[in-house]
Amino acid sequence: MNDEYYMHQALDAARQGVKCGQTPFGACIVKDDKIIVATHNKVWQNTDITAHAEIVAIREACRILNTIDLSGCVIYSTTEPCPMCFAAIHWARISRIVFGAVIDDAHKAGFSELSISNLQMKEIGQSDVIVEGEFMRPEAQALFNEWKSSAGRPY
Repeated sequence: MNDEYYMHQALDAARQGVKCGQTPFGACIVKDDKIIVATHNKVWQNTDITAHAEIVAIREACRILNTIDLSGCVIYSTTEPCPMCFAAIHWARISRIVFGAVIDDAHKAGFSELSISNLQMKEIGQSDVIVEGEFMRPEAQALFNEWKSSAGRPY
């Protein structure tokens, strides 16, 4: 698997979201070295607080693959998934999470993330998902600065 290539797809999706007035989060789901979906946060677009990039990606991947079982898939997320997103990843049976920025990076950018890491949730919930964090973290952190300097951001 080309983790760097797939993370770039998530980063590019987040940038596209920022251009559309969304917050700087992106996700890409891959199965068998094929991109199923790369998308961004759509909270403001859909007036849906649950429309985080990971949730949007999971919904689209399930529709595309016509299943709710995403076993064998990898999700690339520009920022460490929140508890809601981690739970959805677990329930969808996604095999592996690769993320860039950490929760503290999102806090520093002004987001009110819950301070529980994916590794803590994995351990407490006894999830089988493989968690690999801080992958291409500087590139993912840069999204926050791009978002802060963008015109027309919601907050």
